[in-house]
Amino acid sequence: MSNRPLAPRERHHVQHTPILQFGTSRFLQAHADLFLSQAMEGGQEVGPITIVQSSGDPSRAKRLAGLVGSYPVRIEGLVDGQRLQETLLVKSVARTLSTASDWTEISRIFVEEVQIVLSNTGDAGFTPNVCDETTHYDQRMSYPAKLTHLLRLRFSSTAAPIQIMPMELIAENGAVLKQRVMELAQNDSLEFRNYLESDVLWVNSLVDRIVSQPLEPAGAVAEPYALWAIEDQPGLLLPCLHPSVQVVPSLVEIETLKLFVLNLGHTFLADRWRMAKGGDDVLVRHLLSDAVESEALTTILQVEVRPAFEAAGLAEQFDAYLNTTLERFANPFLDHRIMDIAQNHAQKVSRRIAPLMGWAKAQGDRNAKPILSEIIARNNGQI
Repeated sequence: MSNRPLAPRERHHVQHTPILQFGTSRFLQAHADLFLSQAMEGGQEVGPITIVQSSGDPSRAKRLAGLVGSYPVRIEGLVDGQRLQETLLVKSVARTLSTASDWTEISRIFVEEVQIVLSNTGDAGFTPNVCDETTHYDQRMSYPAKLTHLLRLRFSSTAAPIQIMPMELIAENGAVLKQRVMELAQNDSLEFRNYLESDVLWVNSLVDRIVSQPLEPAGAVAEPYALWAIEDQPGLLLPCLHPSVQVVPSLVEIETLKLFVLNLGHTFLADRWRMAKGGDDVLVRHLLSDAVESEALTTILQVEVRPAFEAAGLAEQFDAYLNTTLERFANPFLDHRIMDIAQNHAQKVSRRIAPLMGWAKAQGDRNAKPILSEIIARNNGQI
């Protein structure tokens, strides 16, 4: 793994952009776009970015225009127990385009300029569409289908290597995106399919940052904590060097911590709120400031969850992640409603709590977990 940051080619005018980003979400604005801006201000030869709106939603035209030049990101939360409030300006975006109106220019940039493609198009962006397998471009296509069309153009023009880095909250997101593109290319030439296999680097990553609200016309409010964990592989290019960007040999450890500490913790709090028939205005930070609720959360994580991580040899990682998670939950500026977390509660119990039982046994943890078992039984039957 080269572990080197992305180095742009010679820029033509000001608009040459080696990074192409699909998605305009407030998450991306306060995550990757901010990291790249900070790296550029620190003297790294990275960026800038062309941002592409893939939905074609005309109501977001003001947001697109507001991203270019400079927009604010307000950071609010706790760092080592101390309150932090600061406003940062993001200056990494050189241009914005829409797949609905600018496909020709997007295609040119993809073929001539781009070295790395980022995306966060949400679950809907990956959902197959009936138009996906048509031979001509259609705005209604899913993101993977649009990407396949662009890769065909690049292959037929320059066949230059390229790195694809999805940031959607999908396990093994790079592998999932690659599989979908390969399916869409099944009737293409063997040469093109070989290009997808050998000259396109598909990167798995995991991202995490609570971005609580948008600012208008562009910008966002976010917590101090941020993570962009990138799974290592030969030839990997880093979009930038940044304290929140981590290259790891595998994402499994980070995914497991997030699922069985942060996500499980949220669902545990939601379950207690449901049983107590709590009010709609109850926030996560309210529960963390309540001695009874805070102790219940800490106890379940220490007594029923930690033994599994200890058995897996991850006790130190668990302790550090738990401290960070509790600080994030207690963020005094974040209005995170328990009612929102409690949506689709039974499904969340089956995804966030029930799997812990099997994982714990696989690690050699045979300790009883009566409270978590009761939650599972109450919501979806015994496992």
